[in-house]
Amino acid sequence: MEGNILVVDDDAIVVKSCDSVLAPEGFTITGTTDSDAAIELIRGNDYDIVITDLVMPGIDGFELIRQINAIKPSTGIVVITGFASQQNIKDILQLGIIDYLSKPFTPHILLETITKAMHLMKKIKAIATIPDTEDEAKKRTDALNNIISEHKATPGSLLRVLESAQDLMGYLPPSVQRFIANGLRIPVSEVYSVVSFYPYFTMKIRGRHHIRVCVGNACHAKKSGQILTRLKRNLKFDEDNITADGKFSYETVRCLGACGFAPIVEIDHDTHGAIDPDKALDILKDYH
Repeated sequence: MEGNILVVDDDAIVVKSCDSVLAPEGFTITGTTDSDAAIELIRGNDYDIVITDLVMPGIDGFELIRQINAIKPSTGIVVITGFASQQNIKDILQLGIIDYLSKPFTPHILLETITKAMHLMKKIKAIATIPDTEDEAKKRTDALNNIISEHKATPGSLLRVLESAQDLMGYLPPSVQRFIANGLRIPVSEVYSVVSFYPYFTMKIRGRHHIRVCVGNACHAKKSGQILTRLKRNLKFDEDNITADGKFSYETVRCLGACGFAPIVEIDHDTHGAIDPDKALDILKDYH
């Protein structure tokens, strides 16, 4: 996979290790042990991702992230931390990072994390999505923390937390799954297994408006397939089912619980029933 990455860590071994793992996979790696030098590199170059330690002499990771967000806000950030407490994770998520690596991490975890982060950054840039400001990221993280706090004392609350988190974030990236796992004091693997099992949950970034087309028996009999064909033909979704401008994304579902009004299309939280396939595009006009 291609992509430009800057690694910032005062430990030269960490910088060299990242280079040895990521460069053979096609990434272009620049490394520095000096956070002041990192800022100059960021000013003069376009990096898809910056991997940075938090605890460094001079300018620490928190301040470096703030300056990256000010200088090159479209840059993705992955944090390396040796102190993965719930409060620490909350603090770094509020800065709008993509993901984080807890020390010590294996080459496999490093490659997996950066590959996912690079894929996400390329998708974000392709659909011209504007990243959260630091204030917006803080509000979203505080809201996520409130969701967890409200339910963490209730056994079996994971589904409710994930549902609320997806409503808030739009999708459930790895960083959010880890944050939820830490907050509920359960393994990350348990969160991931639930997210990957239920079709309702998604780890993919979505458009500003998400379309769900029912293809169950009742809707299929009422030509929901024709509705889907018209949407695909006119909106020209990419391989991740998102339009080029990031306005719409779609998925098919087996049932939306309103068979008597088939065929059904749901956009965001609005349910549209008894749709004439020839007029399917008309319902999109109210979504800006």
